[in-house]
Amino acid sequence: MPSELDNILISYDQSDFPGRLEGFFLSKAGMAHFGFGEEHIENRKKVEAILNDIADNGDKAISKYTEQFDEVKLSPGQFRITQEELKKAHKQIDKKLLASIKQAIENVRKYQQEVFRGNNKDCSGGTGIKYTPIKRIGICVPGASAPLPSTVIMTAVPAQIAGVKEIVVVSPPRYEGSIHPVILAVCHELKITEVYRIGGAQAVAALANGTKKIVQVDKIVGPGNQWVQTAKRIVFGQVGIDSIAGPSEVLIIANDSANPAWVAADMLSQAEHNPGCAHLFTDSKEFANKALEALKKQVKKLNHSEETIKCLEQFGGIVVFEDMEDLIENANKFAAEHLQIQCGDKSKAIAEKIQNAGAIFIGEYSPVAVGDYWAGPSHTLPTGISAHFFSALSSNDFVKSTSIIEYSKEQLAADADDIIRLAEIEGLDAHAKSVEIRQQNK
Repeated sequence: MPSELDNILISYDQSDFPGRLEGFFLSKAGMAHFGFGEEHIENRKKVEAILNDIADNGDKAISKYTEQFDEVKLSPGQFRITQEELKKAHKQIDKKLLASIKQAIENVRKYQQEVFRGNNKDCSGGTGIKYTPIKRIGICVPGASAPLPSTVIMTAVPAQIAGVKEIVVVSPPRYEGSIHPVILAVCHELKITEVYRIGGAQAVAALANGTKKIVQVDKIVGPGNQWVQTAKRIVFGQVGIDSIAGPSEVLIIANDSANPAWVAADMLSQAEHNPGCAHLFTDSKEFANKALEALKKQVKKLNHSEETIKCLEQFGGIVVFEDMEDLIENANKFAAEHLQIQCGDKSKAIAEKIQNAGAIFIGEYSPVAVGDYWAGPSHTLPTGISAHFFSALSSNDFVKSTSIIEYSKEQLAADADDIIRLAEIEGLDAHAKSVEIRQQNK
């Protein structure tokens, strides 16, 4: 059995426990943000150089980086997928798969409609709020070894519910020099017609800056590797972004009532992303050992066993805490993208105490895969430590709010002295006079 994994288990009664636990926190954050120190600085500089090159040289630079990183030579005229290609992909997709895709779309649509709050509202005292859909968004779909049609569903459907009219999809040409036909079929099913076979930091730059072939967007969403997420971070402010969404991670909270084989399978479902962060927090040393043995047994049967073991060694951990209170405190600090709670009849009560997580999966029959593909909430979630301040993507992320203030003559007269007094204490004489002038000759 892979004894290399013995080192990922730590316990509160070990003398080096605090330092090793902090190491797990740092490796998780580092995976999402290029690590720390000089490595982080150098990699960020590389991304900045790509963004600057594309800002200066546009489509020509995109072609250069597509050939360099994806080993596909494309002229700017070949970036966009034709309508014929979209239709062909949809026509040829397996009918059973298409039926599953359609049902997943309906599940996501129903949930996103239920949580949508973007309707205009009158408040009190002459105020209100106006919600307007973002006009144009860009969706980054990762170019993994296997197609990720679920990412299109989980990002485009919430945008459509919000009323976004222009949706652009970008994905690297990793399938026979283009985008996998299943992704194209989903785009056609959702009536998305603007799809480009470009990816990575160069795609983020194209969406943020615009080129002769690609019109600038207002917001960029979607998961991706460190290069994509760092590029999104840099262009934030020039355009909007959803969150720092990737690489993938899971934290499982389990006690001795959980099934160790199921917990191990859930850890591996994220580690197989390679990189993927997978941690188990428990208050039972006996359960921790059972989960570790199950992990060793199952990882040997994976197609990419060696790579997954290395990923677990670098970005995985099994942590035994003295009690559940300490565990929950550290889980909130961890701020996991996916947080699973498998503690029997205590699971819901524990979930109530979780403040920082992208998505919470309650109970032993709620694996992350249910959220990835089917349940309705978007699987585009904050990673690293960003669940402390970012949220799961939803239809509400695709509207912007505008405050409405409509005072009557009588309201202004009643409040004028207070407004003038506040303006004067801030030394803003013209502010005060803009109210005073309206009170003359009343």
